[in-house]
Amino acid sequence: MSDDKRLDNDNNEEDKIIGDDEILEEQTVIADTSGGIALDDEGLDVDSLMESYDKETSKLRKLKGTLSKLVMVIAIAMSTFHLYTAGFGTLLSYRQRSLHIIFAFIIGLFLYPARKKSSREKPAILDFALMGLTLVVFGYIFLFPEQMALKGGNATPLDLVFGVIAILLTLEVTRRVVGPELPIVAIVFLSYAYFGPQMPGILAHRGFSLTRIVSHMYMGLEGIMGIPTGVSATFVFLFILFGAFLDKTGVGKFFIDMAFGMTGHLKSGPAMTAVVASGFMGSISGSSVANTVTTGAFTIPLMKKTGYKPYFAGAVEAAASTGGQIMPPVMGAAAFIMAEFTGISYLQIIIAAAIPAVLYYFAVGTMVHLEASKLGLEGIPREKLPKVSKLLLTRGFLLIPLVSVVYFLISGNTPTLAAFKAIIISVVVAIIATLIRKDSSFTFKDFLGALEAGAKGSVGVACACASAGMIVGVVTLTGLGLRIAEIIVTVAQGNLLLTLFFTMIASIILGMGLPTTAKYIVLATMAVPALIKLDVNLMSAHLFILYFGVVADITPPVALAAYAGAGIAGSNSMKTGFQAVKIALAAFIVPYIFVINPELIMVEDIVGTTVIFMPFIEALPVIVSAIIGILCLASSVEGYLIKRTNIIERVLLAAAALMLLYPGYFTDAFGLVALVGTYLFQKMQIKREKAKAA
Repeated sequence: MSDDKRLDNDNNEEDKIIGDDEILEEQTVIADTSGGIALDDEGLDVDSLMESYDKETSKLRKLKGTLSKLVMVIAIAMSTFHLYTAGFGTLLSYRQRSLHIIFAFIIGLFLYPARKKSSREKPAILDFALMGLTLVVFGYIFLFPEQMALKGGNATPLDLVFGVIAILLTLEVTRRVVGPELPIVAIVFLSYAYFGPQMPGILAHRGFSLTRIVSHMYMGLEGIMGIPTGVSATFVFLFILFGAFLDKTGVGKFFIDMAFGMTGHLKSGPAMTAVVASGFMGSISGSSVANTVTTGAFTIPLMKKTGYKPYFAGAVEAAASTGGQIMPPVMGAAAFIMAEFTGISYLQIIIAAAIPAVLYYFAVGTMVHLEASKLGLEGIPREKLPKVSKLLLTRGFLLIPLVSVVYFLISGNTPTLAAFKAIIISVVVAIIATLIRKDSSFTFKDFLGALEAGAKGSVGVACACASAGMIVGVVTLTGLGLRIAEIIVTVAQGNLLLTLFFTMIASIILGMGLPTTAKYIVLATMAVPALIKLDVNLMSAHLFILYFGVVADITPPVALAAYAGAGIAGSNSMKTGFQAVKIALAAFIVPYIFVINPELIMVEDIVGTTVIFMPFIEALPVIVSAIIGILCLASSVEGYLIKRTNIIERVLLAAAALMLLYPGYFTDAFGLVALVGTYLFQKMQIKREKAKAA
């Protein structure tokens, strides 16, 4: 493709050196061969990259004129509605969720054509007809919520007609916006509910009539209007909107500059910048692909220029960006749904998730540092980098909204109210900065643009949650989750490690091609019961399936984040995907450790829905074990510690990493001896080699 050829010719670009006092501009930055920083005059079009590799963005219509303005008005109205209900109280569940779906489906039908050959400039007559049906079938729920609740599933003929239309609408809009995978899964589940008696063995059940299935999916709060949609209509939407306002204030660029200033001088330089910047961005981003493209447009060309192979550069960015889905506070919106599914507070979930998320980035950072050492790369001189102190002085105010949202959560505010207050603060900060700083600009147009972007950005999540709600509805109707749990435990013969392994594989497979929210919902209903059956605590079980469900974004053949990284790097997609898995492989040890020993997530006990956390100092030994295990596994996989490892050293380090799955004095000692012993042995070899050379 033309982008790939252009990217492969980066070495031919003429470079302009940045002075040591300059902050990186809004262009893509690359390093010239002399070790300085240079600007790629051609740059990378982030929007076009998103269209190429993000499934939602790639299908968007390019509306113009009146239609474009109409969609903008609807999107702004959607954001305004959610802001109002966040600040002044949500509506009845039926009303809040149905109006949320009406907004999302109508925007989705405006922006996403039915087929590739459909017009990209205006909706077809069919699209307008589907919009009308959306207003009717979900408007019916909005207008008569009490009647829907009182019927208790006793559907009238009109209810059934509307229910069938609602199910088909949900599947169709989800197909357009998210892709065919999730609707196909939903159809399989709906079929399972009907064909229960024909199912083999333990999967068989008595079966349900079409009337029962339709009423359950449409009229109750366990189908389309279920918990996933409820979370999407409150917490998730507000945090997506919060992210849109942060984006308008320029916090993304600030994160990249900060990461570059902090890590550019290291041996692994731009690769470590990708890891740190992606961690920053991932904390507020809800998409692995968006994170890859946003930070990758800067870091990938820079990595290539400093000596990394294109496929490795793309893989580093993909692996680092994918970790954003497990990085608090947003966690790809899964944390909010986890709070609803488990009954555990959102604040307790992000506290428990923090250490595994940091360890994920430690593992990825270790891999890229070892690769840089193996290649003999050097960092960029500090005088050529942005100064962190200057960045904090000039743009540190951009962090105020992020700090405030954490403060509000700790203070006991609900996530919805915390996001609402943080949005207000972000607007106030942006306005004050505009008034007192010449280089800041936040206009009323930017304000409306954030409202519009937030609503449009929520459409994919809303559609995914509506379809996933039907999957959850089938599971609650048929008891499928417990049946799958029984199968997994039986195949694993009750062995915890085998059960975890099978659950990991299932999580990766089921997570392929699905948005973070949808994959978590599917896995929470299907895989978690198997772990609970073996006395794994609730928090560990849910974090385990989320961790590996997220890894699906870099696992071939459906590795969307890796393909985005490959597109920017101009490398082979599959090779980039497998390399991304290799880079993240050292992090695979972490979920096993916190399931076997919950001290890693600082969980001492769970009483009802309240998590009792232990002091950090008591969790420290297990954290150290995990770090040793990561170092051992990373060195084994990368084939390098302080010099290239031989086969015996690699096997020894891998064995030590596996033993550290069970933290304890013996395993810790073995891991430490293996790591330190290999280090000292290689140190002696290096001395001998130097002595011979002399």
